[in-house]
Amino acid sequence: MTLSADTFEKLDWSAIAAQLAGEGYAVLPRLAGADEARRLAREAGTSTALRRVSLDSLDLGRGDLLYFGAALPQPWARWRADLYRHLAPIANRWNEMLGIPYRFPAALGAFLERSRRAGQTQAQSHLNQLGADDYLALHQRSEGEHVFPLQVVALLTAPGKDFTGGELVLTEQRPRMQSRPTVVPLGLGDAAIIATAQRPFKGSSGYYRVNLRHAVSRVRSGERIGVELSFHDAPQAANDQRAFDLDT
Repeated sequence: MTLSADTFEKLDWSAIAAQLAGEGYAVLPRLAGADEARRLAREAGTSTALRRVSLDSLDLGRGDLLYFGAALPQPWARWRADLYRHLAPIANRWNEMLGIPYRFPAALGAFLERSRRAGQTQAQSHLNQLGADDYLALHQRSEGEHVFPLQVVALLTAPGKDFTGGELVLTEQRPRMQSRPTVVPLGLGDAAIIATAQRPFKGSSGYYRVNLRHAVSRVRSGERIGVELSFHDAPQAANDQRAFDLDT
């Protein structure tokens, strides 16, 4: 199954916004059909157009990141543009709750142009390819003046069949409290919208920021292939590690 032109329009964005506000993530079940997800996973393993970076070289785990570059192939370019259009109002509400005057434009192209003018030209969207004993350490992509507070991850292989382990893990740190870990259940073709780095949390005196990171736990067997779509680019850097805020 391939996404139709109105797939994102049909989603319940009020419910998605409520879950994002309450948990910092929202799962979109079977956003890609099983056949399409597997096709995209196969392409990941054979493409020579992607820039492969070892997680070990970044001190970010084990396995590989395969960067798309500035021009995303389909269907990821359409996913990114369509999802941004629906997420920008949510991002603007978050900024309003936190008293941040910055507002995101309605279209992705306008936001990316703002980022380019600020020197943010390093594309961050990528596939991740993890084999047995590989993992992705806790991190967040929050470099630059223009950071979009939401991003999207999706799973292109089937847990329990193509691989074991490899759970998506989120941690949330509230002031003066221990980190709260959450395992986000993803199946083949599922996507999750997650907070990039911070989200508003309503306390007794109003809203304040909580800090979030995400990771992929150790793959015990098989191969896990996923995708991570970032809506903002990072400042151009000589070392990819500067694009990450690591949990050290």
